[in-house]
Amino acid sequence: MSQITLYNADCLEIMRVMKDKSVDFVFTDPPYGHNNNNNGDLIQRWEAALGKGEVRPAIPIMNDGAEANELFYDALKQFSRILYPGSCCCCCCGGGGGPDPQFARWSLWMDEIIGFKQMVIWDKGPMGMGWHYRRSYETVLVGEKPGAKCRWYDESHRVENVIRHIKKIMPRAEQHPTEKPVELARHFILLHTRPGDTVLDPFMGSGSTGQACIETGRNFIGIELDPKFYVMAHERLNRCSQDYRLTFRTRVL
Repeated sequence: MSQITLYNADCLEIMRVMKDKSVDFVFTDPPYGHNNNNNGDLIQRWEAALGKGEVRPAIPIMNDGAEANELFYDALKQFSRILYPGSCCCCCCGGGGGPDPQFARWSLWMDEIIGFKQMVIWDKGPMGMGWHYRRSYETVLVGEKPGAKCRWYDESHRVENVIRHIKKIMPRAEQHPTEKPVELARHFILLHTRPGDTVLDPFMGSGSTGQACIETGRNFIGIELDPKFYVMAHERLNRCSQDYRLTFRTRVL
């Protein structure tokens, strides 16, 4: 029986008191540091200017400014401590482009702190944000903690570093502005964990990683700083856990 534990708290505070080697896998979508959601959706603003739609309302994400880089660096240090040797962390990241190529910086930090394994391209289509070279993909940075054989449970030998079959979500006004499909988290969870393993998402958002864990029989620890998104995740995973008759507990700090 899976267990789901949620925290409405600062993820660094929670991870600092977690035991060494207590987590089997990390899947997360941290703030990218671009403040893209502070002034409404970029696609909608551009297309609204062309008379093709209305501007979406701004839905800011906490710590999505310059502080996101320091936050991610500190989070990587905690991942390195709390993951088991051979375990992996998969961090969603932006696509290519400047003027702040954060995906490149984060890759080097991951290699420095944990060990860089792979950059997976998520071909999420259709056409996305931007003006020139509009963004139709994102990256998922995969790190592997040294000290043991990689926890890898695919036996097909056909897993590519490009994901083509999972399409992005176009969030509604009541959803998290950077909502990720449950299928994306499930893809990596099935590759790197077994039923009963513990998955951590320290930037939980509205809980898509937690839903993937419930549906695949993994334990889940989710942390979200923003109270409104925490409530979204709490309600979503409470409903899902009832469907699967799972233990559900929350901790608010």
